[in-house]
Amino acid sequence: MAAIIDRNHGFKSLAQLPRCRLQSYSHLDPSMHDSTHNITHTSNVTTTLHKSYSTPCLSLATNAKQEVESPNPRIEIVSGQKAPKVHDLVAEVAIALASGVKPTPVPSGLGGAYYMQSRKEGNSNNTIAVVKPADEEPLAFNNPKGFAGRMLGQPGMKRSIRVGETGLRELAAYLLDHGGFAGVPPSALVKICHVTFNVNVNMELASNPPFKITSIQRYVEHETDAGDLGPSRFSVCSVHRIGILDIRLLNLDRHAGNMLVKNFNGNHVAGKAELVPIDHGFCLPESLDDPYFEWLHWPQSSIPFSELEADYISSLDPFKDAELLRTELPSIRECSVRVFILCTIFLKRATAAGLSLADIGEMMTRDFIGGEESWSILENICVNAKANLDMEILSNGSDENKEFDEMFAFDKVFEDSLNQDQDVSTLSADGKPTKMMRYSSEGARGKLIDPRLTRLVQESGIKDGCGPAGISIPRSASFAAHSKNPDTGVCVSFEEMKEDEWSSFLEYYEELLPEAFLQKQSTSMLKQRLGYSCEF
Repeated sequence: MAAIIDRNHGFKSLAQLPRCRLQSYSHLDPSMHDSTHNITHTSNVTTTLHKSYSTPCLSLATNAKQEVESPNPRIEIVSGQKAPKVHDLVAEVAIALASGVKPTPVPSGLGGAYYMQSRKEGNSNNTIAVVKPADEEPLAFNNPKGFAGRMLGQPGMKRSIRVGETGLRELAAYLLDHGGFAGVPPSALVKICHVTFNVNVNMELASNPPFKITSIQRYVEHETDAGDLGPSRFSVCSVHRIGILDIRLLNLDRHAGNMLVKNFNGNHVAGKAELVPIDHGFCLPESLDDPYFEWLHWPQSSIPFSELEADYISSLDPFKDAELLRTELPSIRECSVRVFILCTIFLKRATAAGLSLADIGEMMTRDFIGGEESWSILENICVNAKANLDMEILSNGSDENKEFDEMFAFDKVFEDSLNQDQDVSTLSADGKPTKMMRYSSEGARGKLIDPRLTRLVQESGIKDGCGPAGISIPRSASFAAHSKNPDTGVCVSFEEMKEDEWSSFLEYYEELLPEAFLQKQSTSMLKQRLGYSCEF
């Protein structure tokens, strides 16, 4: 039976299934700062209510005006409809809102976040969800904690993640945590109407707030977080599973505070406490960035993967998951999807090569030596792969230019010979012009090469291998750290690559991985390796 919640907070049946108008926000860009006033860019996306009173949609408006004027709280799913357990979560929040429950601000953190509680009398632990409005993120214009000033879509606290887009990544982490392997709580992207949230710009709106786009996550009951316990308390399985997720998503902010501790209950036996990962807004950056992995130096991360974990990693399909992101979250930029593909391939190949979680995390993390930041091994691999791609593009372009130059030279010589402005002796016996001198400079191995290639070689630091016109190509490259570019902070831009260039880049990238893993293995063997015991 389909049902709605009326203003008297009761259920009533519907004689005919209504249709719920969902406003589509497939692009959280700077124009969405108007979401605290009037949002006009809507689409005709519609959906039919499920035959259950657990429907997450409270809006039965027949036109846009009625939707705006209706005073009743509403919540509608924007993204994540197909994710498991999402409908149950949103339905619980819908019932709470219709019952008059108000969001409770979370005092900790830099962004605006709210607890949603169910209406259970006498129950102190009745929190069911955490809601995070997009326009209240750190640096967003409605941030309630003094960290405001930027519009949605501008660079955020991490340059590779934009303001207002962390909620998308919360949902992405849940979608990519197949089978709840790491334990990411159910998450969705929703629209909440006529519920009081923080508004900095126009305080008159606080009494009758507009709708907001927010992320919503299931609240996790827990005893404490990882910051209150030593790492020896945590199970190897929990650390590995969170680490696998963080590597796939290139998590830039995995700290002790966003790993909740369950099943502890004061038990001080080592290796028993389970960890639950939360707060994934700083995942899936738009470019390779410097991640932070709290678990990197925990002893559990140096223990080899179990057979179950290795099988899970082997079963991952980065391209299938990339399509999942594009389908379920079309607002995530393609460059973020490409970073995800690179990191998942890196994880799969490294695991197959026998590297541990700590080895993989170290290869993805930048070094600070002598006050200077250097690219990580992963970033250096991508720099070399991009150099190979540029060589290929320039080589193809040089071949085309050579043919064009030769045709042009022959036409010119033939024309000059007809005009008797040049001696016909410049033509060879077969009628072709003699070898033409082209713009060139003395390059490697005493050969003449295009100056553009020379500059590319100098910038890329390429030494070994053989490429077009004698140019070196680092198919077998050394992965010594290159200095970070302080101007951009980006080693390779994936946003600018065309599809064919991206495919070629991936081929070069995978060719370079085996030697990088061999080099890591040789350095790791110098360290004392831990066994399988959980007694640290």
